Amino acid sequence: MTFCKTALFASTVVAGLATNAIADQLPIPAGPVLLTLSGELAHETTDGTVTLDLEMLKEMDPTVFTTSTIWMEEEVEFTGVPLRDLLDYAGAQGATIGAVALNDYKVDIPADEISATTPIVAYLMNGEEMSPRGKGPLWIVYPYDDSPDYRTEVIYSRSIWQLDRIVSSD
Repeated sequence: MTFCKTALFASTVVAGLATNAIADQLPIPAGPVLLTLSGELAHETTDGTVTLDLEMLKEMDPTVFTTSTIWMEEEVEFTGVPLRDLLDYAGAQGATIGAVALNDYKVDIPADEISATTPIVAYLMNGEEMSPRGKGPLWIVYPYDDSPDYRTEVIYSRSIWQLDRIVSSD
């Protein structure tokens, strides 16, 4: 009788651990993957990463703002997801966020310099999806007109376009 209770308890604990592991696993994208998060993550979709397609990004609470940039002649309206929301979604735990473009250009952003609202990972510019030739499909942008703090060489260098990977590390 004791063996049966012990076996039942052990199977319940194992089932509980499996349930917790499944709870930390995120949905798999149905469409083409636009963004992969890796590194120190509490959650994952596949192979220790978090992958997102455009529809998954659009399902998150969007942030929309209009701003001028040093790369465009006119003001631009950007729609995207706050980078902080993406990091929280993946359970990113690193002190540094490496943002990597399609051409492997990489910038580091200290995690403690990412606020609840800025920067955003924009997926629309002036209401349209961005192609790789048009700085897309994803672009880390700040509301540059909102503060002189967003108009510095450091911030401009962190405004990486053609974003396709984020790596969380210490």
